[in-house]
Amino acid sequence: MATSVESFRLSVEAAERYESGFVPALFGEWAPVLVDAAGVRPGHFVLDVACGTGVVAREASNRVGGVGGVVGLDLNEAMLVVAGRVQPDIEWRQGDAAALPYEAETFDVVLCQAALMFMPDPAKAMREMTRVVKATGRVAIQVWASRDVQLGFKPFYDVVARHAGPDAVDLIGAYWTLGDLQRLTALCAGAGLRILATMTRTGAIRLPSIDAYVTTEVESTPLIERISADVYHRIREEARVELAGFNTDEGFRMPIVGHVITAVPAANP
Repeated sequence: MATSVESFRLSVEAAERYESGFVPALFGEWAPVLVDAAGVRPGHFVLDVACGTGVVAREASNRVGGVGGVVGLDLNEAMLVVAGRVQPDIEWRQGDAAALPYEAETFDVVLCQAALMFMPDPAKAMREMTRVVKATGRVAIQVWASRDVQLGFKPFYDVVARHAGPDAVDLIGAYWTLGDLQRLTALCAGAGLRILATMTRTGAIRLPSIDAYVTTEVESTPLIERISADVYHRIREEARVELAGFNTDEGFRMPIVGHVITAVPAANP
């Protein structure tokens, strides 16, 4: 099986599905939370690391107005193609989080939403974020909490494992690998950051139906390329039963827990 980072280098078509599926279903709720935690305001110059299709960069752009600037950086060119289509007036740049193409102390704020866990060397990426933020600036990172606190995901993963094998679960389960808050704060300290605040909150995956959730989970990831039509059908059929408890009058609503950490360079008094 490919590594999670290799596996998430998606095609433009998959990036389009990510923007139309995952962003409104999940990431859109957390973007303003992360930007609020960082204190983004007019005049700031902001870097969104591993920006994907740009939901956090767009939120930050709304805050800085015409007197600051926002850059969205991602290794995946397909993500940037979609980001540029959605909001062409933001600067979108291809680059590696472990080797950011900027001078030291370039940005007032550095943001990273739900991406650190997919990086081959999270510690190195964190050091790079520390390097490019100003001594008086802030770094704000959001990750998902550990899998053992995520209600709903275990039954779905059990369904996937029964029909597609444990490798498929390893692929879609990469989200939770940095969910231990103690480990995350240690990463920040090792990168030369001092924690200002941590926040753990519960949001929700919001979709019209269980079928829509399964479609988003499968077709917005490389899992769709690794399973047959028959396996996909069986996953969908069984998920309707196993996830029925998350149906509401407003559609499918499954809780998801995440952490947000806000930090400053350790030299910042």
